[in-house]
Amino acid sequence: MPFAVYVLGLAVFAQGTSEFMLSGLLSGIAADLGVSLSAAGLLTSAFAVGMVVGAPVMALASRTWPRRRALLLFLAVFVAVHAVGALTSSYGVLLATRFVGALANAGFWAVALSTAVAMVPDRLKGRATAVVVGGVTVACVVGVPAGAVLGERWGWRSAFWAVAIVSLPAFLAVLRSIPGGRGGTDVGAAPVPVRDELRVLTGPRLRPVLLTMALVQGATFCTFSYLEPLLTRESGLGAGWVPVALALFGAGAFAGVTVAGRYADAHPVAFVATGMAALTVGWSALALTAGSPVPALALIPLLGLLAFGTGTALITRVLGLAPGAPTLAGASSTTAFNLGATLGPWAGGLALGAGFGYRAPVGVSALLMAAALLVAATTAKSRRPRAGERRLSGTRL
Repeated sequence: MPFAVYVLGLAVFAQGTSEFMLSGLLSGIAADLGVSLSAAGLLTSAFAVGMVVGAPVMALASRTWPRRRALLLFLAVFVAVHAVGALTSSYGVLLATRFVGALANAGFWAVALSTAVAMVPDRLKGRATAVVVGGVTVACVVGVPAGAVLGERWGWRSAFWAVAIVSLPAFLAVLRSIPGGRGGTDVGAAPVPVRDELRVLTGPRLRPVLLTMALVQGATFCTFSYLEPLLTRESGLGAGWVPVALALFGAGAFAGVTVAGRYADAHPVAFVATGMAALTVGWSALALTAGSPVPALALIPLLGLLAFGTGTALITRVLGLAPGAPTLAGASSTTAFNLGATLGPWAGGLALGAGFGYRAPVGVSALLMAAALLVAATTAKSRRPRAGERRLSGTRL
């Protein structure tokens, strides 16, 4: 595996830490800036919206740039907005930095995914994708808890400074190790026309995969966002168990990404189908057993493994099905991933607000997975060869 792929994973680690670390910093931010907790919570929403919007917009804006230039620019903006965020005393400025930082993060993600798979042979594309996505899982295990500790000891601004500082080695490593071809294309190759890329992405092969990815990620983040009240108010665990549970989920997610990198390339359809079926059963089991702490804690790392393993395999699937969209394939994966991460918690919040109890988000996760299975099954059925037609070599999601 080229060293440059691991460099991209390091940069994604810093950016993933920034994306999720506010969950442990909101109270400090609200008190320092004199705003309500709900207003502080909009900082997370601003980042999520920036990720969804930014992936296609930034990918298109940078499609004719050398990939190294695009990655360096996105990283430089990311570092700058975190420095501004750490210095400002204005809530409005901080809100703007979150949105702009998300645009830079989304652009980096889109170019990084395309760059990573372009640097390796076909048999290693899944592993390269896993290394990049693995940066997010390491952020969940290490970065987010570390940000919470920094925020508790030295204030929320220290966490912003830490993200900016960790991004600097990644900037230097990208400068030295990433080839300079245009974003998503081989060095010296002309960019694919936007119309041709859009035709690939809106075709019948990719639409259901992207929808499936959004549903899978929606199920994952629906429960992940409400894990604290589930464990403390339903499972009967003390608040001290919440960081343990988050670390267990993150460790499982890292294992899932690793497994996907090793095995998803060989049997992509079977890997994704098995993972989706297991996730449907797993979320249903957690909804039924969440009242007991031992089953809940046992299921959490398993669900992290299944969720991120399946999600990584789906990203690899999109990139593999869209060689004709080298710029927008990574962007569409990023958008689908973050669209699910935005809508899942929203749906879980609706279920909680409706008075269905603290297990309700887990039930919503199970329903979202059932919907994902239905999309995959319907797609497979619609592509089943009719009598008299030449049988294809395999059914695709």
